[in-house]
Amino acid sequence: MKKNGNRILKTKGVVLDNEQLQKYMEKIAHNQSIKPYSTKDTYPITRLNENFKFIEKTYILLSNHIKKGINIHPAGEWLLDNFYLIEETVKRINKEMNLKKYLRLPCVSEGLNKGFSRIYVIASEIIAYTDCKIDDEVLNLVLSAYQKRKNLSMEEIWDLWIFLEISIIENIRDICEQIYSCQMQKYKVENIVERLIDKKENREQKFKIIKNSYNIKDSNKFPFIEYMSYKLKKYGKNGIAYLNILEEEVNKLDLTISEIIEKEHSLVATYKVLMGNCINSIREILGINFTDLFENINGVEEILKKDPAKVYEKMDYRTKEVYRNKINELGKRTRLA
Repeated sequence: MKKNGNRILKTKGVVLDNEQLQKYMEKIAHNQSIKPYSTKDTYPITRLNENFKFIEKTYILLSNHIKKGINIHPAGEWLLDNFYLIEETVKRINKEMNLKKYLRLPCVSEGLNKGFSRIYVIASEIIAYTDCKIDDEVLNLVLSAYQKRKNLSMEEIWDLWIFLEISIIENIRDICEQIYSCQMQKYKVENIVERLIDKKENREQKFKIIKNSYNIKDSNKFPFIEYMSYKLKKYGKNGIAYLNILEEEVNKLDLTISEIIEKEHSLVATYKVLMGNCINSIREILGINFTDLFENINGVEEILKKDPAKVYEKMDYRTKEVYRNKINELGKRTRLA
């Protein structure tokens, strides 16, 4: 997918157990061809900031709907409580990943993900196939599996957290599109009920018709039907005639209102869980000791630990880092892994 000159990385997948995930990561490593530098049109920060603007727009919409007394999507409750965390995460990523740094990372050289940083693709795959549930055990497992086939550079391992968070924000954007659409449909219901049942004049209306500024398509009408049914039932006898009309229209879809309510509640519950996973994973990533993770899976570290005099293992972290960086410089100059 391409937008504003930049390509967008979107990975879709089903949840895999640990064994399946290991095999899948080995398969990815086996099939990937790699080039030394990522391409400019895959730089993810432009998209990240666009995603944040939409998330912020959804946050503002939810805040306004609370004030107006409109029921809030359960996934939206997660957003309202944790918007500050998302904002801090986006600021942190912007600070850490500039274009020059991104372009220096190895990229995938063939296929749909051609040009994208390899570690970005790996992070996106991890997020997609774990349902956005991240912890240090999962990261150790998938990265170790990948490195059975191909070695990751030290920069890639260090930058993994950045791309995990970028991929999580992409997921949150997708959920926010569902929330935004759902809330706009609820607003339409409030407007219709206010005009038809409450018989309010335009100047008296609390829910005046507003423009959907992001043009999110309401392809799924289930939120409208579910919320309209809920509102009409609250009106008792005054809502029965309208409820019958709604039922007739729904029957044309070979469905009943009860079936639609059940489907909508199931979908809402799914998005609530996914949003919770996203928020909890951001918190989990903040708590992961990436120094330990790095030392557990980095190929250079593994070789240095074989020092027969056991000098390396007695060094403090900063001294070890000097050694690793020197090896990294040698690798770049000689073009050896």
